[in-house]
Order: sequence, then C-alpha cells, then structure tokens
Amino acid sequence: MATKRKSKGAYMISSVAEMYAIHPQTLRLYEREGLLKPSRTEGNTRLYTEEDLERLEFILNLARDLGVNIAGIAIILQMRERMEEMNRQMQSFVDYVRTEMLTRVQPGNNSSVPGLVPLRRPVIVPVTQRESKKRS
Repeated sequence: MATKRKSKGAYMISSVAEMYAIHPQTLRLYEREGLLKPSRTEGNTRLYTEEDLERLEFILNLARDLGVNIAGIAIILQMRERMEEMNRQMQSFVDYVRTEMLTRVQPGNNSSVPGLVPLRRPVIVPVTQRESKKRS
C-alpha cells in the first residue's frame, strides 16, 4: 500500500497523541468515524502527514473550543469540502470566462463579438449618502 507524504515527514499515532494531548484511542475513533484518514505503512502503522495534522487541529478546535460532537464535526467537514469544491469550480469558470474574453477582445481580432459594446467614456458610479457617511 502506497504511503501518502505531502510534506517533509509523517508522524506515528503515539507522537500525534502526545503533541495534541489526546489519547491514541481518540485518533482511532476519529479515523473510524471518517474524520481522519491517515496513510498506512506496509506494516499497517498509521502515519499522519502535515495535512492530516491541520485537519486534526480543526477537528480539535471544533470539539474542544466550540463543543461540537462527532456527528456535528462530520457535517461541518463535509460542508467545508463541498464549499472548497464549489470554490474550485467557480475559479475554473472565472478562468474560462477570462480566457474567452481575452481571446475575443484582443486588438487586431476583426471578428465581431455579439453582446460586447465598447465604452466610449468612463462610467462614474455615484456615491450614496450612506456610503459617504461610512467614509467620514
């Protein structure tokens, strides 16, 4: 089984438990519940990467500081992953639109682009009274 190493090192369960002042059984529970997914050596020893430790710190923050239970932590982690995926998709879409616009609006490109109207003068957006009070 391949070992994932995204950073310089990996930590065994005993080291991680000591670093974060938690019992190794807690780490095993987090793994059983799907909150953590440490890699394994060929001898089946758990190895925690820097990425795993960052995730563990987030989990411990939710549990210790905010009092969130394991089910709540699982939901929060799922929502966080979905939001990150949506963010990646949005960024990909923005990059695509930017590329399309740049290729269509380059100087010397004689093709007319439907829907694009060149601005002949700068657009001035008036400042509302509420915005001007905020600036004062």
